[in-house]
Formats: sequence, structure tokens, C-alpha cells
Amino acid sequence: MVRASRIKPISYFKAHAAEIIKELGEVGEPMIITQNGEAKAVVQDIVSYDKTQETLALLKILALGDRNIAEGKTVPLVEAMRRVRERLRARQSEK
Repeated sequence: MVRASRIKPISYFKAHAAEIIKELGEVGEPMIITQNGEAKAVVQDIVSYDKTQETLALLKILALGDRNIAEGKTVPLVEAMRRVRERLRARQSEK
């Protein structure tokens, strides 16, 4: 949960942008920017952003896997390994 000190009005953000950018990198927590008392934006450092994007990508992969299982779009491990071995043999024979 974001602490109240991490919520700032847009006027504060405009006046202290450089300081906020530096702080974001040091603290690693996002800051919520408000406009007319309503939350309008979230600002975070690039390292945290990259981690968030990686986490979302992994969650999407997991969700896709779950959906494939639910829809029966899977093969037994033995069959999957057989297919992999066939492909490897085919590539080796091409060389």
C-alpha cells in the first residue's frame, strides 16, 4: 500500500520534478500524482518499472498455460520429449 507521503499534487510534482526523480531511484516506491484531488498518474523509477513489466509478462505466460490446460491443449511429457528429439535429429541430419 502506498503511504500518504507518496501522494503528491501535480503542482508539487512540477515544482520538484528533478528531486522526485532522484528520490524515486533511491526509494524504489512509486509516487501517485493527483490533480484536483483525484489520483491521475503513477510515477516510478525505471528499474521498478522494468521489474513490474517482467512480472506482468510472467503472469500472462502462466495465465496462458492455465487456459491451455483448461482447453485441453496439452500433450503428455513423453510425447513432447519425443517431438523434441525428432526435431533435434532432423536438425543434426541437415548439417
